[in-house]
Amino acid sequence: MSTKAGKIKIGVAGLGRAFTLMLPTFVGDRRVSLTGATDPIAAARTQFEKDFAAPTFDSLEAMCASPDIDVVYIASPHQFHADHACIAASHGKHILVEKPMALSIDECTRMIEAARKAGVHLIVGHSHSFNTPIKRTRELIDSGAYGKVRMITAMNFTDFLFRPRRPEELDTQAGGGVIHSQATHQIDIVRLLAGGMTTSVQAHTGAWDATRPTEGAYSALLGFENGAFATAVYSGYGHYDSDELMGNIGEMGQAKSARDYGAARKRLQTAQTAGDEARLKAARNYGGSLYAGQSAQPDTPLAHQHFGHLVVSCEKADLRPTPSGIDIFADDQRSFEALPQPAVPRSEVMDELYAAVIEGKPPLHSGEWARATTEVCLAILASARGEALIRLHHQVALPGHENRNT
Repeated sequence: MSTKAGKIKIGVAGLGRAFTLMLPTFVGDRRVSLTGATDPIAAARTQFEKDFAAPTFDSLEAMCASPDIDVVYIASPHQFHADHACIAASHGKHILVEKPMALSIDECTRMIEAARKAGVHLIVGHSHSFNTPIKRTRELIDSGAYGKVRMITAMNFTDFLFRPRRPEELDTQAGGGVIHSQATHQIDIVRLLAGGMTTSVQAHTGAWDATRPTEGAYSALLGFENGAFATAVYSGYGHYDSDELMGNIGEMGQAKSARDYGAARKRLQTAQTAGDEARLKAARNYGGSLYAGQSAQPDTPLAHQHFGHLVVSCEKADLRPTPSGIDIFADDQRSFEALPQPAVPRSEVMDELYAAVIEGKPPLHSGEWARATTEVCLAILASARGEALIRLHHQVALPGHENRNT
């Protein structure tokens, strides 16, 4: 493959919010370059051409036909992921698709089969299970020093639901709400730390604001094949901020100030209609009138990114990943394993992409892995609707742990 002599060439499908969050990674990681993009918004395409001296295309099909693209990064709205991934695969392009993978098990399966037929890699991310503190916690578990995982407690309280949204982002059936967008992060983390094989889900969800008619909160109890269990709790209603439990470090690794409290709700008050809200979001996105540009992104985040408070209870210790390292509460002492600051945010995603595309290594965050996470998220919705225990059928073990009880 030509990429062995140089960088992985990435074409972007969708220049919205997800792209802006990955942009510091693409710019900072020398193993990749952006060589094309497609987006329905002309201002975003113009900004991309200016920033990267690379072409933009009127359609995904046209971009995928370019010989100057090795990987298609799919950052389009959730409901388009399956179709866009299949188009990319049909052109022989490797696929990096944003979470959630898709909105149904059938769509996930269609993506997996398209990639397999084309002989290309399919990686789903970014989810926060890529984060170095999570990976290091898994390594500590694998060391055997602290015994088997018995219980996981995950909690995150944010202002997610009150950030500017397009109408479909407040429609569950179109992929809106916190289950598709946020539970994917938390469930991916919990599955990775518990070994992957979720067997059952029982959950409740909350939709408590008529102006935001979708799920804004959930509480789920997950059972695992190895006997471990996990509690996953999330609220996006913008009241309590659980980042105070993470040293007032935000999800992106940035320091937070008490002066920022309530900022999302205050900003949203300037939008009187759904159209106003959609325009407010577009204005802050890549190429919009309020877009701050790459210079506003720090070269290095203050700390590692995270997804809220997390405790992994093992037989001989509780492990707590934080933005700066791992708290270890063992039988006879408490210690802290510090982690170096990341040189490039989300470089772990590029590590996995590079290893797959260049070195041929099967990715951890494969289509099969992401389908299993999607199954759990859909089970949260189904359980909440029927107040029932949901059994799962599409789970896969963490690679290397297929025959282990950890």
